[in-house]
Amino acid sequence: MGYLAQTISRFESELLNDWIEGLRAKTIRRDSNADNELDRQCGQWLKALKIAAENGQTQDIETRQWDDVRHLLTEISDKRARQGFSPMETANFVFSLKQPLFERLRIVLAHDPVVLAENTWSTSTLLDRLGLFTIEIYQKTREQIIIRQQQELMELSTPVVQLWRDVLALPLIGTLDSARTQVVMENLLQKIIETGASIAIIDITGVPTVDTLVAQHLLKTVAAARLMGADCIISGIRPQIAQTIVHLGVNLEDIVTKATLADAFLVALKRTGSTISYSQDR
Repeated sequence: MGYLAQTISRFESELLNDWIEGLRAKTIRRDSNADNELDRQCGQWLKALKIAAENGQTQDIETRQWDDVRHLLTEISDKRARQGFSPMETANFVFSLKQPLFERLRIVLAHDPVVLAENTWSTSTLLDRLGLFTIEIYQKTREQIIIRQQQELMELSTPVVQLWRDVLALPLIGTLDSARTQVVMENLLQKIIETGASIAIIDITGVPTVDTLVAQHLLKTVAAARLMGADCIISGIRPQIAQTIVHLGVNLEDIVTKATLADAFLVALKRTGSTISYSQDR
C-alpha cells in the first residue's frame, strides 16, 4: 500500500470533514439538499481514491484501477455543469482536497523529508490530472447543452401554422443557414403529412438579407414540399430582396411570390376554392 492510501486510511474521517468544510466555504449556493449531496459525493469519491491508490501506479489515471474514480468524477462534473456551476467550482471539488491531504502526509512522513517531498509532488500531480479531468467532462457537457439549446431555439423559431383548411404558413425570422434549413424542411414536411395541406406559404418578411445561399435553401424547401404534394407561395418579397434575387440570377419563375403574407393567403384561398365574405353589420 502506498503512502497516499495509507494516509487516507489513517485519517479518512478527519480528511473528509476538513475537505467538505473547505468546499462549503467556497460554495455560494447553499441549502440542505446541496449539503447532503456534497457529503455523499465526497464520501464516495474519497473511498474510491483510496482503493485506486492501494494498487500503485497512481500517476496513470487512465488505467482500469481508476475507472471508479473517473466514473464518479464524470457524474459529479456532468451534474455541476447542468446545475450552472462554473468550471473552477467544478474542478475545485478535487483541488480542495490538496491542503487537508498534504497536512496528513506531513504527519505520516515527518521522519523522512525526502520521501515526503516525493509523495507531496506525486500526489499534487495526481490531483491536478484529476482536476483537469473534471474540467474536460464539464466542457463536454456544456457543449452538449449548448447544441441542444440551439436545436430547440431553431425549432421554436420555425413554427408551422395552419392558417386555413389545406393552407399552412411558415414565417421565417433571422438568418437562414444550412442547419436551420434542415429544421425548417423537417417541420414543414411533418406538418404537411399531419394536415394533408396542399399549399404552404413561406413568409420571409423577417429574413434580413437574401443571398445565393438563402435562395438555394428556399428552393430546396419548395422542392421538398412539392414532393410531398404541396405547392409553395413565397411572401415577404420586398423591393430590395426582389432586386437582389434578380441580380443573383436565381430562378423563381415557377414559384408564386407575393409582397405580403395577406396577399399570399388570398392566392392560397383562391387555389383551394375558399372565399372570405365580410359582414355588413360591423
